[in-house]
Amino acid sequence: MNLWFRLLLILFRRPWRKPTAPMGTTVVRMRVWPLDLDLNRHVTNGRYFTLADVGRMDYVLRSGAYNVALRHRAVPIVGDVWGKFRRELRLFEAFEVHTRMLGWDQKWSFMEHRFVSHGRVVGVVIMRGLFRSAKGTVAPGEFIRELGLSEESPAMPDWLTAWSQSCDGLSQALRQEEPR
Repeated sequence: MNLWFRLLLILFRRPWRKPTAPMGTTVVRMRVWPLDLDLNRHVTNGRYFTLADVGRMDYVLRSGAYNVALRHRAVPIVGDVWGKFRRELRLFEAFEVHTRMLGWDQKWSFMEHRFVSHGRVVGVVIMRGLFRSAKGTVAPGEFIRELGLSEESPAMPDWLTAWSQSCDGLSQALRQEEPR
C-alpha cells in the first residue's frame, strides 16, 4: 500500500520538480515506514528493489524518457536487478534514492539506484531494462537519440559488463532447461 502512496506522491509533485538531463541524477527523498521493515526491524532487502522502482519512475518522468515511450507506445520492462547492501535503514530514518543512467548496449539500458542516508551509501540497486512496444523492443540507441544524446554509450565499468553477460548466460541456460 505504501508503494502506491509513494508513486502517487511522485506524480503529484511532478509539476513542481525540475526536469533533469538524461545523463543527470534524480533524487527522491523518503522515510522508512513500518511496512518497509522485516523481522530484524530494518528495511527488508526486497523492499530496496521496490523503492528503486519509485526512483526509476521519477527519473523516467523527469528525464523525458516517458515522452519518448509514449511516442513509441512502449512500456518499460525490467530485465534483471542486482543489489548490494552496506548498512541498514531503520524505522522512520530519512534517506534518498539517487537514480542515474549508467549506459546501454544493443539491447539493454543500465541504471543505478544509490540509497543514501546521513551522507553515506547504504545500498545500491543496479537494473537493466528496456522499452517494449507492440512492434518489439525499442533499440536503446534509438531511444537515447530521441532523448537528445549520442547513440554511443558512455564507457561502462567492467563489473557491469560482466554482470550483464552473466545474466545473459543464465537466461540461455534457463531456455535450454525449458520443456519443448
